[in-house]
Amino acid sequence: MNAPILLLALAASAWADDVVVRKDVSYLGPDRAEKLDLYLPAAEPKPGETRPAVVIIHGGGWTGGDKGAKREIQIGTTLAQHGYVCASINYVLAKPGSPTWPDNLKECKRAVRWLRKNAAELHVDTDHIGAIGGSAGGHLTAMLAVTDPSDGFEPAEDPGISTRVQAAVPMYAHMAAGFDRDHSMFKSKLKDDPETYRLAAPIEHVTKDDPPMLLLHGTADTTTPIEHSNKMAAKLKEIGVPSQLVIVEGAPHSFALKPRQRDLTDLVVGFFDEHLKPAKTAAGR
Repeated sequence: MNAPILLLALAASAWADDVVVRKDVSYLGPDRAEKLDLYLPAAEPKPGETRPAVVIIHGGGWTGGDKGAKREIQIGTTLAQHGYVCASINYVLAKPGSPTWPDNLKECKRAVRWLRKNAAELHVDTDHIGAIGGSAGGHLTAMLAVTDPSDGFEPAEDPGISTRVQAAVPMYAHMAAGFDRDHSMFKSKLKDDPETYRLAAPIEHVTKDDPPMLLLHGTADTTTPIEHSNKMAAKLKEIGVPSQLVIVEGAPHSFALKPRQRDLTDLVVGFFDEHLKPAKTAAGR
C-alpha cells in the first residue's frame, strides 16, 4: 500500500469553497515525474459512504499538455462539486526518438487501478469509476473504455486490480480510424508497422460489454474531423453499447464543460450521475 495520500500531496488548496485539491500525488512510483492532482468534495463523507470517481486525461497531441490546464481544472472542480473523487493525471509524453505507445495508455489504466487500490482512504466506490478527456486525452479515454486484458494493453503493476471503467466521455477524439501518418509515440513508421497504427484506434476494439459513452464534438473542429465521432457513434450503436453523440454547433477543437456555444455541465454531470450513481438514479433523481 502506498504511503498515506495526505503525506504524498505537496500542496492542498481550494479552487472553490466546496472542493479540495491535492496537487502532485505520486501514482506511478516515486521515481516518476508524472503525478496526478486529486479533486475532492470538501464535505467529509459519512461513515461507510463511498463516492464515484473519474479519471481526467489531458490532451496535447500525445506529446504535450498538462493535468493542471484550465480545461482539466474546470472539469475536476465541477465534478468534485457534484460529489466525485477526480484524478487529473499526467502520463508519459512522446518525444522524437522516445516512443510512448502503448505506455501512455497503460498509465491511464494504472490511474484507474490506483483509485481502486486507495479506495478505502479516498472513500471511492470501486464499482463506479469513469473517465473523461479531450483530444489526445479523448482518444486515451476511449481506449480505456473499450480495451480489456485480451487486447494486450494491461499494465504489469497490480495485476489483480481491474482497469475497467463504467462510463466514459471522449471529447473531440481521434477514434474512428488508425493513424494515417507517422507519429513520434509509435516505435515504428506507419509503412513498417501498419497493424500497430490500426490497433491504436478505439473503433477497432468495440465490444458489446463496453461501458456507456458520451461523445462530444464541435462542428468547427479543424484538428480532429467530426467524422471520427460520427463513425464511433455508429459503431457503438451497431454493437449495442449505450451511447450518445452530442454535436456542439460552432465549437472548435478544444473546449471544456462551458464552451461559449453551449453549457455542457448538466449534460456531462447528468451522464456520470446516471451511470456512476446507481442508488441516486434508482431513488428518482
